[in-house]
Amino acid sequence: MSRLSTYVVCLLACLMLVNVVHSQEIKTSKDAVAIKYFKKSYKSMKNKEFYTSLEYAEKAIKKDPNFVEAYVLAAEMASVIGNYDKSCNYYTTAINIDTAKYYKNYLYAAYNYMQCGKPDTAVKYFEQYFLRHPNPNSISPKIRNDNELCKWRIEQMEHPLDIALMNMGPAINSEWEEYLPAITADESMLIFTVQRPRDKETKCPKCLSEEDFYYSEQVDGVWKEREFLTNINSHYNEGGQCISPDGKYMIFTACDRDEGFGSCDLYWSKRVGNKWSKPQNCGQPVNTKYWESQPTFAADGKTIYYISNRPGGVGKKDIWQTTMVEEGVFTEPKNVGKPINTIDDEVSAYIHPDGKTMYFVSYGHKGMGDADIFYTTLGEDGVFAEPVNMGYPINTHAEEFSLVVNAHGDKAYFSSDKEGGFGNLDLYWFELPEAFRPSPVTYFKGKIYDAQDNRPLQVLFEVVDVKTGSVVVSSTSDPVSGEFLVCIPTNNQYALNATKENYLFYSENFHIDTSFSQWKPYEKDIALKRMEIGESVVLRNVFFDTDEWWLKKESEPELQRLVKLMKENPRMRIEIAGHTDNVGTYEYNQKLSNGRAKAIYDYLVKAGIDASRMTYKGYAYDKPVADNATEEGRALNRRTEFTIIGF
Repeated sequence: MSRLSTYVVCLLACLMLVNVVHSQEIKTSKDAVAIKYFKKSYKSMKNKEFYTSLEYAEKAIKKDPNFVEAYVLAAEMASVIGNYDKSCNYYTTAINIDTAKYYKNYLYAAYNYMQCGKPDTAVKYFEQYFLRHPNPNSISPKIRNDNELCKWRIEQMEHPLDIALMNMGPAINSEWEEYLPAITADESMLIFTVQRPRDKETKCPKCLSEEDFYYSEQVDGVWKEREFLTNINSHYNEGGQCISPDGKYMIFTACDRDEGFGSCDLYWSKRVGNKWSKPQNCGQPVNTKYWESQPTFAADGKTIYYISNRPGGVGKKDIWQTTMVEEGVFTEPKNVGKPINTIDDEVSAYIHPDGKTMYFVSYGHKGMGDADIFYTTLGEDGVFAEPVNMGYPINTHAEEFSLVVNAHGDKAYFSSDKEGGFGNLDLYWFELPEAFRPSPVTYFKGKIYDAQDNRPLQVLFEVVDVKTGSVVVSSTSDPVSGEFLVCIPTNNQYALNATKENYLFYSENFHIDTSFSQWKPYEKDIALKRMEIGESVVLRNVFFDTDEWWLKKESEPELQRLVKLMKENPRMRIEIAGHTDNVGTYEYNQKLSNGRAKAIYDYLVKAGIDASRMTYKGYAYDKPVADNATEEGRALNRRTEFTIIGF
């Protein structure tokens, strides 16, 4: 995309310049052969044969080394085809031969040195252009702003970040283009897009290349030889993928398919066991007749950000947001607006599993080149902060693209066509500077199974932030293995709730401190009890202040689940029990435990549950489930629970 936009800009500049050259009498050459080559070069340029035009211009130069007009034409043709180093050299030579001729050459030279990544030289030529312009007051403000931009770039380069950008090597990269990486929470697998030359089976009739997914597995810290991702790839173009934080869904971009709504659409696939289901078009309102691409899942596993050039945005390609309310069903997309989107292109958005840190690529915000990577955070008001350029040498005059960050927040992966790679866009990684790190997250993994026969179960579960009551992630365990894996931020208190028809819900409360990481995840297997007489559930997310039996507000979600369970099973009868540790007198603990059980009973009655279906009792410390000699044991003994006593 950046190459195309640069091509158009340079072409327009070229046409304007050559018309100027053509309209004037050639003054710097009397060599008939050189002039003949120059005219052929001009004719080829008019026919859009830019490589041929450059060849003729270079022949004219070779014949007459002082032919200024030929140098200028060669410089512009080199710029059009993207050879900015050659363009800069030709402009410099033309200016050195005749410093007074064509004052606009200084301007064109300045812009080409910007493309070469040499802002210091560009500034010198901008200044000469300002000095030589016959009417300085008429100079466009944009030109003066671009001169200031060069000065800003010089400052960035003089104060580089202390990082080492590491090419991911031949197991990942090739002479083709590699970009748009996605990495699993445990950093064991990298999935990325490869653009290779078309072959005889490529379906897109006008495409010169084909995009496919490849993956690599990391074993003992080494990325293995990349492999073709089966089931998802076709002979059309596939790319720009993301995997939901629980690893259950993949949303990706596919282009030019018969069932598509536009040039490129978003598709989704579900992982069952070790296989991905047949991809399905996300449909409207996500997809339109316009271009939709490059999705990224938010931490909740439901919110999806993606790129579209549909009408109603801020600029050309913008970042949009939708929510998957149920499998394959999406809400009306909303533009994320300013300050993220600009009148130019914003692409390749990635939101970290911490749920608030976004990295994206912009052509509209102040940057080091055509495409730079930016950093922003989502505030509690739901608005993103002003984006920050991630600086040099992460961003350079080359194209930087598609940055993702590991779960722990200390390592980043991105693609760039900077010099020294294997060819075109390559994948790189680096240690992420502290200033740009997201909140660290770990992953919560385990297996959900039937408590009686150990059979794996597909179960809906939620992880809730206890302080805010907001759902951090909602997911289901795998229907084949019962396994699950979700990302959650560290240093926080969480409530876990798992529900399945004909089973009692599961309740858990846990704290994730900073000691957990991708190397040390929080692991918990969950046994669900069938809805039978005698089975009980500990209400671990019902809270009381110390020595009190007044329900805290944070208990509301848990109690509502119990209300729902009672209403869905109108014949079920329960006993609500309170338990304490052995600190204090028996009489005191009896009163406390009974008061807490009655508080839950009263809540259920107020919520519409018939009192005849419930009893309550305090057991003090008569029924411990752990050793009261330790603080951990005493904490487990302080609990409320309910037991099914009849139907």
